[in-house]
Amino acid sequence: MKHLRDDIEDDFMVRESRKIAVIGAGNVGATCAFVMAERKLGDIVLLDIYEGFAKGKALDMSQGGQVLNYDGKITGTSKYEDIADADVVVVTSGFPRQPGMSREDLIGKNAEIISQVGAGIRDFAPNSIVIMVTNPLDLMTYHMQKVTGFDSNRVIGQAGILDSARMTHFVSEAVGCSNEDVQAMVLGGHGDTMVPLPRYTTVGGIPITQLLGDQEINAISKRTASGGGEIVKLLERGSAFYAPGSAAAIMAESVLNDRKRMLPCSALLSGQYGLEDVYIGVPVLLGKNGVESIVELELKDNELESLQSSANFYKSQLRDILGY
Repeated sequence: MKHLRDDIEDDFMVRESRKIAVIGAGNVGATCAFVMAERKLGDIVLLDIYEGFAKGKALDMSQGGQVLNYDGKITGTSKYEDIADADVVVVTSGFPRQPGMSREDLIGKNAEIISQVGAGIRDFAPNSIVIMVTNPLDLMTYHMQKVTGFDSNRVIGQAGILDSARMTHFVSEAVGCSNEDVQAMVLGGHGDTMVPLPRYTTVGGIPITQLLGDQEINAISKRTASGGGEIVKLLERGSAFYAPGSAAAIMAESVLNDRKRMLPCSALLSGQYGLEDVYIGVPVLLGKNGVESIVELELKDNELESLQSSANFYKSQLRDILGY
């Protein structure tokens, strides 16, 4: 007969075996690691080219365990050997976005970084699920999948969750309700070509088209698309990190706990929405295998045209700049 203590020990052993690597110990990576630690998702390895930077942040987080009631091991390193056998790898490393710089300006700088990171993941964590945060998100996710050679369901971009969260906040302000009651939907590329979908955005199940006027909705959609740039301009140095880091942590949680959450993520399309061989933000079912399925929404002609235009913009950059 199995006792309660045996169940507890078995559960502890399962959780203890889970390992998460975060590549890049900057603001986004550190925020992601902190949120995952609070959610008790597993042991966390922070990797950065500056070893002391990664170790210092890992030690700081570890010392907060008693205060915030989390256990688990948080370590810092500069060696890819230390991410060996990670279940999930979150990639946040890259050149930071500066004022006046679009995500697309980062392509050349960050593609080289992702080539190096991808080789490390391929060699030391070959069975991992990779969650990409590095900008330009959709392009770097495609590049990562090519560098690692992983099945496309195991390489996913964090985009739509953040964009939808930003839209959620703006809608809640306009309606005067709790963020918790808003469900926003944003598709397309993680940049100026993203496609907010007011028809699929609700407050307590009520479409915002019944709660807000066209002018307010258009203003919210426009502000959502430029949400990252607005924060870059306000900060003057650096870019957003609390919301992006938290969004990546939510994705890791859905994978590690096999929650099968329906989330907007950058996934490789193979015919869905009339698109092929491009990573773009769409609703997916996210579970232990990564992208378990891609959901095709019924879109109006203008919505589908906007989504395809967004995807084709990135396909042209893949071809013209990265040579794919």
